Amino acid sequence: MNSLSEILTLDSNAKTKEFKRGEIIQREGTSNSFAFYVKKGLLRSYTIDEKGKEHIFLFASEGWLIADFESQEFERPTDLFIDCLEDSKVVVFNRECFKVAALSDEQLRKNAHLMARRIAVLQKRVIMLMSASAKDRYNKFLETYPELPNRIPQRMIASYLGITPQALSSIRRNVLKSRQFS
Repeated sequence: MNSLSEILTLDSNAKTKEFKRGEIIQREGTSNSFAFYVKKGLLRSYTIDEKGKEHIFLFASEGWLIADFESQEFERPTDLFIDCLEDSKVVVFNRECFKVAALSDEQLRKNAHLMARRIAVLQKRVIMLMSASAKDRYNKFLETYPELPNRIPQRMIASYLGITPQALSSIRRNVLKSRQFS
């Protein structure tokens, strides 16, 4: 499903809800089959390790879907928290609707293509986290989320990149210097 209208045709019970900044809409360890389509605002998914450190998995701004798909697909408790980084308007829908929907062959092909694209993006991110320099990861972040650096704290960008806020500050400073001399 690539658009809100397609999602709403599958789940007639989908509801648009408003959430406040800082509100947690999914907690780790819960069982749910909900996914969230961001109409307005900004959400993030993340985990917290045993030392209490946050590890950001994904940001979702306007037009993005966010959910703990692994939990839903394999019927396990969620691994991810999802919260609002801004006041947000979100369509909450039940992912079960995708399992029971009577999709045409064309819709199935389209969905398979979208899923393959998402898997490829995640594969690229994992490889980058394992092997790319912090500067390259930051540049890829800017390419993927061009509007976010002005909307989220630097510590969250650093968490997403797997680096310290101090390292990110140094990278940003070097990027600005290189642009000034270009």
